[in-house]
This record gives sequence, C-alpha cells and structure tokens, in this order.
Amino acid sequence: MAGRNHLYIPGPTNIPNEVLNAMHIAMEDHRSPIFPQLLTPLLQDLKKIFRTETGQAFIFPATGTAGWEIALTNTLNPGDKVLIYRFGQFSHLWAELAKRLGFDVEIHQETWGKGMPLDKLEARLKEDTGHEIKAVLATHNETATGVTSDIAGVRKAMDAAKHPALMFVDGVSSIASIDFRMDEWGVDGAISGSQKGFMLPAGGAFLAFSQKALKATETSTYPRCFLDLQDQMNTNKDGYTPYTPNLPLLYGLRKALDLLLEEGLENVYARHHRLAEGTRKAIAVWGLKLCAYPGFESDTVSAIMVPESKDARHVISTAFNKYNISLGAGLSELAGKAFRIGHVGDMNDVSMLGAIAGVEMALLDNGFDIKAGSGVAAAIEYYRGTAK
Repeated sequence: MAGRNHLYIPGPTNIPNEVLNAMHIAMEDHRSPIFPQLLTPLLQDLKKIFRTETGQAFIFPATGTAGWEIALTNTLNPGDKVLIYRFGQFSHLWAELAKRLGFDVEIHQETWGKGMPLDKLEARLKEDTGHEIKAVLATHNETATGVTSDIAGVRKAMDAAKHPALMFVDGVSSIASIDFRMDEWGVDGAISGSQKGFMLPAGGAFLAFSQKALKATETSTYPRCFLDLQDQMNTNKDGYTPYTPNLPLLYGLRKALDLLLEEGLENVYARHHRLAEGTRKAIAVWGLKLCAYPGFESDTVSAIMVPESKDARHVISTAFNKYNISLGAGLSELAGKAFRIGHVGDMNDVSMLGAIAGVEMALLDNGFDIKAGSGVAAAIEYYRGTAK
C-alpha cells in the first residue's frame, strides 16, 4: 500500500525526524571521559519533565513495566502490603506484577471508566491505624480506558488520613504529555517510559524518586541486581551507568528533551488537551460514547465504546487493512467493545484530522449510522477556533 502507516495508537507513538536523526550514531566508548557530558545533563533535564527539584531522576535500559518493579523492589521488603485500585488493564497488570513479586497486594475493584476513588482511599487509609500499608500504587493515566486520575487528590487523601505510605505513580502514558507535578503533588516514585510522550522507541524506563523514597532504599531487603537503584546512584554521580547503556536511545532522549523544553511544558499540556478535545468533538457527533466517565477523560487517548450490535475489532481491522491506519484495541474486559485513538506525542491538528477521517471511513464501512465528514467537520471547527 502506497504511503506510510499512520500510527494512532497510544504508544508507541510517532518519532519526530529530529529524534530519529539524533539516534543515528556510531557506537562510542561509554567509559570515556566525555560520556558524562551526555548523561549528566540528561538526568538533570529529566527532572524538569517530572517537575521535581528535590528528587532524583534515573534512566534504565528497560520498559515502563520494569519501572513498576524498580519502584517496589528498591523501597519495600518482601511481603509488604501495597494498596491499589484496579480500574483498567494497566492498573490490573501492576497489581499482578506486585503479587508475582511476593508483595501482599490489597486490590479494590473499581468501575472501568473511572479513576482513583479519593473518598474510598482516604477512608481505607484512616482504617489502617497500624500503617500496614507501605505504598499506594496510583495509575495516573489508565491507557486501556482513556481515564486520567487526580494525583494531587491522591496526595490530599493520604495527607488527610495522616498516612506515611509511599505514593508511587504510573505515569507511563501521562508524563511529558499531561500535567504532572512531582514535588507539588508529593509523589515519591514517578514511573514513565520512552515510547509515549517522550517520542522515542520502547526500551527506556525513566523514573524519579523523592528523598523519602531514596531513604527507603536503605532498608529494603528485596533481592535485585539489574534493576538496583543503588548501582545507578553509585555510577550516575560521576556521569556513568552501572552497565552498557543504550546509546542511540540516550541521544534520542537528548533531542526529545530539547523539543519538549523548547515548546514549554505548559504548551505541551495545552496541545495535548486541544488534540483530545477535537477528537472528543468528533466522537460526540458520531453519537458514540467514551469509556471514560465525565471528568475522567484522558488527553492522551480516547477509548470509544461501540454499540452492542457492533464489534470494535472489525473497525480496527478495516482501518488497518483498508486505510493503513493503526488504532488501539480494547483490552481485557473491553475486547471487542471499544477501540482507542491515541492523541499523544508528536501530533498536531492536521495529523489528528487524518486519524478522525480514517476512523470515520472505517465506521461507515462497518455500517455505523453516521454522516460522512461529520466528525472531521466538528474537529475542524474546534481546531480553527482554538488555534493560535
């Protein structure tokens, strides 16, 4: 099929040409005296993306899933109790990972389409007078359902309960795209990945830890090696890594950070919100509903429910095979019930209009009762009216 595949999934995202070019490098000596000139500024600039001045940033040649494991195994002890609310596939997977690692995982099932239940969280922490819960695991942006949780509210609930648990946040599909304020919100461990808002290939786990979390590493007895924060701290302080780094990814990260900081984080957040709002205007005109309840809508991905008489997998298949665009599938409980449009990373108004037009054609081909061009028109009017 002529033309490139158009990637409208919530990750991996499109990689800017400037980043691709930056990654095209010859190998070099990562023990040379000049290597710190690359790594040290990267770690400092990552802190700007996480919005922390007091925390410490880390880069692992791994994934966001590894980031979950890094946070738990470096600060907690085997058998420690952690609290998590399950409201989508990725909060589910984080809970399953914690169970497989041998932690005592307290899981509360919540409606898929909503986020962290702040009132329930506060009440549960107040009940825990013995402070058995050592960490609260909060999914900031649940990619499966297109839901964003109120992380500032999580901190308020924990403070209201006067609970000393660590707060770990999965920000894989939010950090570098959606407003995130590590210091202001009292986040102890922030976890992200390279393949979404950072506009890089998968294979980089980017994390930041508060001083409280770093102090907890001193008493953690959990076995670890490759994912050991202490090994990173021992070598990062001199500008090096404990093992061979992924050099192309580091050079790509340098350029990606330059692009994000040049645009300005507030502008990055505003752009993602505009793209998401235009997409939501189209969805409404189509007469379809989001999985996300009002107030929980994500600015990086929209999970769109189809009528019971339809199968979302047919929409996804038509979009890919006939129009060469990739959409996200409904996961787990949403399989066949929803498809997802990613509006995250290196995207603008025109690229989103391409996504909306492609989806519209696939919907029409699958017998959805919509008017051709209606979603595109709604998005155009919104983008024109809000463009600067």
